[in-house]
Amino acid sequence: MPRKILGVIPARFQSTRFPGKALALIASKPMLQHVYERASLSQYLTSTIIATDDDRIYAAARSFGARVRMTSTAHATGTDRAAEIASAENAEIVVNIQGDEPLIDPSAIDTAILPLAHEPEIVMATLKKKIEDPREITDPNVVKVVTGHSGDAIYFSRSPVPYDRDRSASAPYFKHIGLYVYRRDFLLSYSALPVGPLELSERLEQLRALENGYRIRVVETEYESIGVDTPEDLERVSGLFEASTLEGIQHG
Repeated sequence: MPRKILGVIPARFQSTRFPGKALALIASKPMLQHVYERASLSQYLTSTIIATDDDRIYAAARSFGARVRMTSTAHATGTDRAAEIASAENAEIVVNIQGDEPLIDPSAIDTAILPLAHEPEIVMATLKKKIEDPREITDPNVVKVVTGHSGDAIYFSRSPVPYDRDRSASAPYFKHIGLYVYRRDFLLSYSALPVGPLELSERLEQLRALENGYRIRVVETEYESIGVDTPEDLERVSGLFEASTLEGIQHG
């Protein structure tokens, strides 16, 4: 296992559907604090940093004891923000952790790290989960991924892939879980890679790696990603926290 594996949580205040969501309270804590605390339970991360360009998020992160660093306001994506942090750190592996998933499973982070820890030729890895709800297959907001026998990604799409021509349901559908693990050098060069027509069409940044000939190892997980994109999502997640707290009291 590499000696230094860095977790980066990009967090911004502005959000089209839910401004300020990073600081929205869930069980009396900012959502970002839940993400940070759960990521810190990872077995393999040696350090975790919140990356932001907003003074309010910076102050909040400092208040709950997180490592936090201000980054450029010019970054278009969380990947660019993570790369800026990685450029100032000497970690061998960098994990980009979504700042809007307060229920992130620390073991899912570890699962995604393992391929890069054991196979030097792999430069990028991510996660997939088998789709249980048929409605997600046709939902363009649920990104699907297909992989080969090696476990490497063949394609990511907002459309149902593979297409079930004979309606035999012989191939399972998998959704992509948006947690990324990079070798540091690859992450630092990622934003300079040419953006191709597939990325532009699907609006999926991970296709940039595939279009430029890089492999992405995709590991299956049971972790069910629950992101917070709207106030309604926040209510749902808050309910899950309350339910888990109540269950803990009842079984305590």
